[in-house]
Amino acid sequence: MKRIVFLGSLFFFMCGAFPVFSQDVPASLRNNRYYMESLRLTDLAQESYEFGDYDGSARYAEEALRYAQLSDEYVALQLKIKETDDAIAAAKSRIDWAAQTGAARANPDEYGAAEQAYGEAVAYREEEAWDNAIAAAGRVVDALAYLGGSPPAAAKTPAPAAAPAGETPALPAQYTVRPWAVSRDCFWNIAGRPWAYGDPYKWRLLYNANKAKLPDPNNPDLIEPGMVLDIPGAQGETRKGAWDAGKTYPSLD
Repeated sequence: MKRIVFLGSLFFFMCGAFPVFSQDVPASLRNNRYYMESLRLTDLAQESYEFGDYDGSARYAEEALRYAQLSDEYVALQLKIKETDDAIAAAKSRIDWAAQTGAARANPDEYGAAEQAYGEAVAYREEEAWDNAIAAAGRVVDALAYLGGSPPAAAKTPAPAAAPAGETPALPAQYTVRPWAVSRDCFWNIAGRPWAYGDPYKWRLLYNANKAKLPDPNNPDLIEPGMVLDIPGAQGETRKGAWDAGKTYPSLD
């Protein structure tokens, strides 16, 4: 009787131990070989239990739990690798942009720091130091986030006059997306910042203004580090320039 109670409890625990994957996780990851093996072993444990082979059932159930844990670890690793590769790709895209637009020549110190951080990100990636690689890639984006390129001589226009000392700067008209690990950037969070709209429920203003820039225009969740978002006015307010972390902006009332 104790053995039956033990096995019944084990099956109950086992069912709750299998991971409940988010629908954002691709099926190829959800249905990995470890998870499929855990299901196979679960079936064997159930069959053994029904035939009265309680010892065999317990062994199969314990193996099923072990493979379920391996599946969890496998999925977590693959998601971390993808996060790392996405961050490095965004960093590389920003470095290429700086080289192509002339921003690298105009801002050699920032570009040099970005190149060094990118080299560190790639090296950490090879060492499988995922979090360090993501952080280094984030430094690339941060170093180049607020630079402007140098247009051809014929296209140059006079630089806008600096705001007089003590004058409050205009609200920003653009914002460069930073890595999620650094600033939790998404349309909802950006819209809620005081220099944007101070109201996360206005996220659709940002989304509609930047749809064409998204990898999938129908999915507002897919904003990527390095992407430059336009911030349209919500109340007829004046906006110009890119967001600068060193400036203090007024709140949009």
